Amino acid sequence: MKIFYRRVSSASQTFDRQDSGDCDKVFEEKISGSQATNRPALQEMISFSREGDEVVVLSIDRLARDLRDLQAIVTTLTTKGVTVSFQMEKLTFSNAATDPLSTLQLQLMGAFAEFERAIIRKRQQEGIAIAKSKGVYKGRPPTIEKSKVVELRQSGMQPTKIAREMKISRASVYRALGETA
Repeated sequence: MKIFYRRVSSASQTFDRQDSGDCDKVFEEKISGSQATNRPALQEMISFSREGDEVVVLSIDRLARDLRDLQAIVTTLTTKGVTVSFQMEKLTFSNAATDPLSTLQLQLMGAFAEFERAIIRKRQQEGIAIAKSKGVYKGRPPTIEKSKVVELRQSGMQPTKIAREMKISRASVYRALGETA
């Protein structure tokens, strides 16, 4: 069976660029590649695949953004007798035939994917720091109306009842009351 795995990093992105072609089964998810241990479709694909299957992925960075995770996933699949193919890099891995050059390429490309992720993270942190210094970045907007919490408390309502009525935690009630005091 030919299985295609595709991943994009965020919900706003599409799978248009990752054509599954003539694959029998497609596993897809919209989640960051850095979420190595918490990727349901990836785990489902690994469990689903059987000896003799071929897992096709557009590129190495779609499967993993960390070299150790990449090697672990490929090893897990090939140990099961599954062939793993990367379309863009034109690399194929199987338990039957291991090509030292392909293994080196996998490790190099995996290292580049990990490096790219680190650079993205660094740029993101720098951008946030600059935005904060300019007063532009203020974080996530508040989801709790603190004034309503205070109003309910002043009317004599107990924190537990306020939490139930506003569908928030008691800790949030106490936090809102403490910030306005």
